[in-house]
Amino acid sequence: MINVIGRSKSRIPLILSQTGQAVSVFTLCYALAAPIFATLLAGKPMRRILVLALAVFSVGNGASALASSFSLLLMARAVAGIGAGLYSPLAAAAASSLVSEQKRGRALGMTLGGMSMGTVVGVPLGLVIAEHLSWQGTLWLITALGLIAMIGIVIWFPNFPASAPPSLRQRVAMLTNGRVSATIGITLMTSVASLGLYTYIASILHNLADINNITPYLWAWGIGGVIGSFSIGTLIDRTGRPGLLMAGILAILAFAIFSLPLGLKYPILSFLPFVLWGAMGWASQAPQQHVLLHLQPNHGAATVALNSSANYLGSAIGSALGGIVLLAGLAPSQLPFATGCLVLVTLLGQLLVVLRKNKEQ
Repeated sequence: MINVIGRSKSRIPLILSQTGQAVSVFTLCYALAAPIFATLLAGKPMRRILVLALAVFSVGNGASALASSFSLLLMARAVAGIGAGLYSPLAAAAASSLVSEQKRGRALGMTLGGMSMGTVVGVPLGLVIAEHLSWQGTLWLITALGLIAMIGIVIWFPNFPASAPPSLRQRVAMLTNGRVSATIGITLMTSVASLGLYTYIASILHNLADINNITPYLWAWGIGGVIGSFSIGTLIDRTGRPGLLMAGILAILAFAIFSLPLGLKYPILSFLPFVLWGAMGWASQAPQQHVLLHLQPNHGAATVALNSSANYLGSAIGSALGGIVLLAGLAPSQLPFATGCLVLVTLLGQLLVVLRKNKEQ
């Protein structure tokens, strides 16, 4: 995400569109890499795959920092997206396999919590580094952190094989399973709304309330993400109703996004919608992963990869759609309303999934 404040008004739509393109390339490659490489590398030692993924991710970020043109930057972001797409779903599957089924929700929540902590610290820190050094400095920091994580996995992570890859028949059955496809579809729509809108948070704040310093709002969003991702796992384990929890998450997410314009008018309430938005956006992944691991217990890595793929594909679609509608003349202040309506449609779909499950039981 780049800061568009202070740029000439004639260039803002182009800058916003390029921002959307860079985000879309990363997330699209993430989405494609997750299911493909999870299948190709299934059965290999988990530690080796995770190290490989972090190596690809670090190379992509280093190449992004060295890119001399926008085209080269897009190619480098694609490489980084492939590495992230391989790493994240396997990390979630590994976490769930290290604990009993009764603690699976908390394991998934801890994994997501670590990712959200990275966002809480990483996004504001990256903005500070970019302001004082350059955006390339931020990418070099991410590259270094990836290398440190590689060393940590080599030293401390247990070396056990990933699950055997599903056969073609099993893979087709997985995709044609009504509950699996419905769960992944809800994940996709949630991501289109939540992560797609996040791409344009700077322009939304500036357009709605003439806010130039977005860092406090990024902190609020990220802190909410930490709260949501660390707490949702315990709720899943205690209630045993991940589908119903997902419906509640979508309801609160819709409220948070619709209330963004109103909240910004009152300083004492301005950060609350961002906290709720971040909390519900991050919390939405664990219930979906839990459902899929229950539906496909023998192919956990593959199903979690499909869910992660849908999550980041939704982010790519949301970022691209945002860039398209902004270039077409839609004001950034109107994006929260359009996104809120999409979340309500997604909530309706999730309620239908829950009702259908209850009828089948």
